[in-house]
Amino acid sequence: MNGYSVGVVGAGVMGASLAQALVGRGFDTVLLDTDPAALRSAADAVAAADRLTRLRRGAPQTPPGQLTYASSTAALAGCRIVVENITEDPAAKEKVHRELDAVLAADTVVAVNTSAVPISGLALATEHPERVLGSHFMNPVALSEMVEVIRSPYTADWALDRMHDLIGALDKSAVVVGDVAGFVINRCLMMFVNEAAALLDDDVATPQQVDRLFRGCLGHRTGPLRTADVIGVDTIVRTLDVLAEHHGPDRFTPSARLRRMVADGHLGRKSGQGFYRYSDEEPA
Repeated sequence: MNGYSVGVVGAGVMGASLAQALVGRGFDTVLLDTDPAALRSAADAVAAADRLTRLRRGAPQTPPGQLTYASSTAALAGCRIVVENITEDPAAKEKVHRELDAVLAADTVVAVNTSAVPISGLALATEHPERVLGSHFMNPVALSEMVEVIRSPYTADWALDRMHDLIGALDKSAVVVGDVAGFVINRCLMMFVNEAAALLDDDVATPQQVDRLFRGCLGHRTGPLRTADVIGVDTIVRTLDVLAEHHGPDRFTPSARLRRMVADGHLGRKSGQGFYRYSDEEPA
């Protein structure tokens, strides 16, 4: 094992993916959610992701860590790093970070795995803003190569160093950027996705054509619309709303296509249909 436990708050798509990656690299991990159904779904997702990773990479070189499922923040008390992954709602995040403050040791690093919410406001809602930073992991975590790390004006060097150590242990590299809504990745990516979705309503291209052009001309691995399906169209819309609040509505108001997809429950891979249709095995 890697010597200390890591906590993951939120058992959605990203939380389950992060927990699976941590366990696969030998970290004992506590996955926390107050929704029992979310924990059950996460357990299935972790098992499926682990099978896929083994198929792609072969048998793990590191003995796996132990994964514990929990519903109370008290279960995180012994963790040296806790990564929060709940929905892109600043008020909900603030509530969770205050709850974490009540149970975590003062030298526990608290990382916010967020698409767009600024880190500084969350840090200042706690008693220990120096230990709070952003860690924008990409999904699926086990197969991604880099993490966007966000340092607020209050983040201490020791917190950043420990997060670097964890990312290195996951066989990833990090780029540290400043604290502004959307940071680098999503301040750019969300505009790509939003404009690509609008192109469909304008009958300019199909999802397949948009993504093929991005792959072939720009070297993108999947293209913006396939990426949106992996992220979750609902998460895309919430992220755009956060960006619009901070940077203005002209560039970041969600397109009508994205709003309709959320209303219809077409959220991407996790719902079986987004810009593409999905079976249990492969996209159609």
